[in-house]
Amino acid sequence: MDQAVWTEDGIRLWAAKTGDGEPVVFCHGGPGLWDMMADVAADLSAVATVCRWDQRGCGRSQRQGPYSVERTVADLDAVRAHFGWDRVALLGHSWGAQLALRYTLAHPDRVAKLVYVSGTGIDDDSTWHAGYERNLRNALGTRLTRWESLAAKERTAEEDQEYCVLQWSADFAERALQHAEAMADPWFGVNFACNAALNREHSPDLRAGCERLDVPALIVDGTADIRPRSAVDSLEQALPVVSRVRLSAGHLPWVEDPAGFHSAVSRFLAGP
Repeated sequence: MDQAVWTEDGIRLWAAKTGDGEPVVFCHGGPGLWDMMADVAADLSAVATVCRWDQRGCGRSQRQGPYSVERTVADLDAVRAHFGWDRVALLGHSWGAQLALRYTLAHPDRVAKLVYVSGTGIDDDSTWHAGYERNLRNALGTRLTRWESLAAKERTAEEDQEYCVLQWSADFAERALQHAEAMADPWFGVNFACNAALNREHSPDLRAGCERLDVPALIVDGTADIRPRSAVDSLEQALPVVSRVRLSAGHLPWVEDPAGFHSAVSRFLAGP
């Protein structure tokens, strides 16, 4: 059932809760997107109480800033507190994996477990971003020319959606456009201002904090993700209590290997 969560500065966030069991809060990707993990929530609801929410300014939440990582961490804590949970598991995807990690480092006593899906690790972006850009263009193939033309112009709302669908198609190993079009249904419109503000922030060195983190973590990768998976190696090496699962999939592994994703995540959440 949909619920309104109010932040300390009066912003309304959309959230929804399903299932039964220990609480798991999802952190969607972006920044500037919205929760697209309804299928994952339905799948995991048999083993957990799943909370989905749209981040500030995104999707079904109030489209208003300010936008910052610190503010988004505080919003995530508002979601946790709204449901009356002392401790939760976090499942973050892509940018949301970084958000979940940052929250866990800030509030380790409030996180029971961390599932880090398709994130980009703790090293500087310069270590992986050039490889990502090359892989993106290669994966777009014949769609590259149209994507570049849309990227270079001021777009209409319809062109924004087309641009995003084309870019998202590179995140899948198979049936790329079909999966990307499904991501855009329903379409809430990307908050590009939020995306730009959060991407401008310089990420602090998280290594020392990760090395002290006594929270069990599961890293889930898709081996066909166009973001080089080597970017996550240093995070895996830094976390004291960590396991890693590699699936034959792209950036959204639950779409292309749902059985493998469910097995890995449900087993981890059910474990000690």
